[in-house]
Amino acid sequence: MRNSFIVSRRRLLQSAGGVFAASAFRPELGFEPAAAADVSDVMTTLGTFMGGAATRALPDAVVEKTKFMILDTLAAMISGTELPPGRFAIAFARANAGNNPVCTVAGSSVRCGPMDAALANGILGHSDETDDTHPPSQSHPGCAAVPAALAVGEKFAIDGTRFVRSVALGYDIGTRVTATLGKLQYMFESHRSTHGIAGNFVAAAAAGCAAGLNTQQMRWLLSYAAQQASGLASWQRDVDHIEKAFDFGGMTARNGVTAALLVQAGGTGVDDILSGTDSFFQGFVPKNSPGMIVEALGTRFEVMRTDIKKWTVGAPIQAPLDALDVLIKRERFDAAQVKDVVVRVATDEAAIVNNREISDINLQHLVAVMLLDKTVSFKAAHDVARMKDPAVLLERAKVRLVPDDELEKLMPQRTAIVEVTLTDGRTVRERVGTVRGTAANPMTKDEVIGKARDLIAPVLGAATFQKLSDTVFALESVRNVNELRPLIQKA
Repeated sequence: MRNSFIVSRRRLLQSAGGVFAASAFRPELGFEPAAAADVSDVMTTLGTFMGGAATRALPDAVVEKTKFMILDTLAAMISGTELPPGRFAIAFARANAGNNPVCTVAGSSVRCGPMDAALANGILGHSDETDDTHPPSQSHPGCAAVPAALAVGEKFAIDGTRFVRSVALGYDIGTRVTATLGKLQYMFESHRSTHGIAGNFVAAAAAGCAAGLNTQQMRWLLSYAAQQASGLASWQRDVDHIEKAFDFGGMTARNGVTAALLVQAGGTGVDDILSGTDSFFQGFVPKNSPGMIVEALGTRFEVMRTDIKKWTVGAPIQAPLDALDVLIKRERFDAAQVKDVVVRVATDEAAIVNNREISDINLQHLVAVMLLDKTVSFKAAHDVARMKDPAVLLERAKVRLVPDDELEKLMPQRTAIVEVTLTDGRTVRERVGTVRGTAANPMTKDEVIGKARDLIAPVLGAATFQKLSDTVFALESVRNVNELRPLIQKA
């Protein structure tokens, strides 16, 4: 009976299935089906690069930027403890801590196993819109990479240098996956979430490096990661941000750690999940050549193309706030002098932030807060009560959001045009195409530290924040990442 099933399946693949295979393995994409025992050049390159990451030195600029991302993500995790998704994550971790308390849940006193810690810290990392973004892949790599590397790093007591290299590898691998698939356009057409798919591979690569997997094991790791690759763009309908935090950070970090620990424990898998029958690319059908996944690997570091958010709000609101900040400082007006505000952003971006129920991704609300406060702090962006404040509502009524098809053509560069009409009849205008914190307009070290201080000090105290910041920027001297625990947890 079993043999007849195999024969029937083979015939199906050779006949009707051949139609599917022909459409999936398109010659113009540059790859052909591989036999079960074959390993493609792409997988050979990828596995070799990943297997050597733990011992390969990184350029100084990459090390510095990776430290920026580690501090920025830890800040998102720790500040996330004050928000509903973060409180939920800590309660969940505490209830399911079990008898393996080897890993840290940030901003709490909870310790648990590595997979549960990665899940909780991933949710904490994307409890709101504080964490980083990688426009070329349409993903948020930090909330997957740092929780995964931290959890596995604590389990195996890795040093600070390997921790940095693990995080950097996560950014390099996972982001290339969804850049190859086709980033934002792929998400729109397939309804799959690039954030979930990218984060899954980000976390797997970071965890695999922290676990010290070799080249062969890295190939198996990618197979386990591919089996878990998931995520639907339905996260856009989540009004409480709890499922979204799971989709972007919790699920992805947990999946990556699971894949790494399975392989580290002796689990074997498919040698090349990227080619051959029923491969990842056959199932997900990329818009670009699969060779893109190893393009400039080792010379172009994706952490360098990752944006840090100056403002702790949704990415489409960064440029409008930058523009309004410039106008307020240059023209020196206050809210009472403003007659109306017109904000133009890319069409698809406008849909994400148009009068949303969540305070930190509601463009009209945050523009109103900026008019009143002349800035938007983390506390102000997350003050839900202010969404009903009469003073804020008065300013919000002046704000009009305009979806702009011409700005849409510039994506993934998020450009905004802000026009403010004043009561004296003047109209002032500012266009921002390179947001502060982006690769083209990076924040300084002092700015990164300042943002982190604003997020961490209210939770853990100014003294603990300073020790944490100093330690992150001296990770080469950290012999065991468990030394971070007292700096990121509550007593």
